[in-house]
Amino acid sequence: MRILVVTNHFWPENFRINDLAFWLAEQRHEVTVLTGVPNYPAGRIFPGHGIFKRRFEIYRGVKIRRFPLIPRGKGKGWNVALDYLSSALMSCLLAPFYCRGRYDLVFVFETSPVTIGLPALVIKRLQSIPLIFWVLDLWPESLSATGAIRSLTLLGLVRSVVRFIYARCDCLLVSSRGFSKSIAVTGGYQGEIEYFPNWVEPEYTDDRNLGGVNLPDLPEGFRIMFAGNIGAAQDFETILLAAEQLRGKTDIHWVILGDGRRAGWLKSEVVNRGLEGNFHLLGSYPAEIMPAFLHEPTSCC
Repeated sequence: MRILVVTNHFWPENFRINDLAFWLAEQRHEVTVLTGVPNYPAGRIFPGHGIFKRRFEIYRGVKIRRFPLIPRGKGKGWNVALDYLSSALMSCLLAPFYCRGRYDLVFVFETSPVTIGLPALVIKRLQSIPLIFWVLDLWPESLSATGAIRSLTLLGLVRSVVRFIYARCDCLLVSSRGFSKSIAVTGGYQGEIEYFPNWVEPEYTDDRNLGGVNLPDLPEGFRIMFAGNIGAAQDFETILLAAEQLRGKTDIHWVILGDGRRAGWLKSEVVNRGLEGNFHLLGSYPAEIMPAFLHEPTSCC
């Protein structure tokens, strides 16, 4: 089968769609990925990549087509808006030229922004092929929950765009059953909604190869670990407030693994609140090393 995967993020960015695309290629499907220039989560284009560099390449049997965009930088409002707008515009304009091959279906991996569905609709229309849309981020809920947009008019406009995309999908997959209610409220989609959850990588269920991994020194005591994106949706204000209230418990340590557009802000807040002794920002690590961190006796979140 000839499959076109459309996604905001792909290797060397670390997302689940990498595993799926590589697995499909291993099953001897012909897989092409349309994606943006890699810049997540730091908001800077990855070394070795660029607006005019490595636009077309093959990795592990997958053909990769990268459209240019404006990176989100430090993740401030206008930076994110320009990132989203440039991504939507360039992907739609370039999709017919970058994806000239004949495909049997289009598969969308929908993380923010939801407009990644638009170039998929372009290919669907040009080739009259089915479109499968995997919903991993609810819009406009993600915008209102993070405070990115407060205008009810703008949120309504975004919901109209989402409805437009949903209405033209042949199949909707959801990573959480609870998403179905939001999809019903948004409207547009008339078909069945299939539950397609995230999976656990085999590294997390097999601890036989953890002995050779060198980890940074972790603080002694009761450790609370957060591993993931450091962004607005993760509500680090509440985590910091909890750390402040537990300031007197010197044996409680907050271990933060990851990066994101609010990482700089978080580092500053830790210093400003005098939490350096209990709040430990260790940065990002490759996915294959994470099981070693989680294997340590820790309370994880």
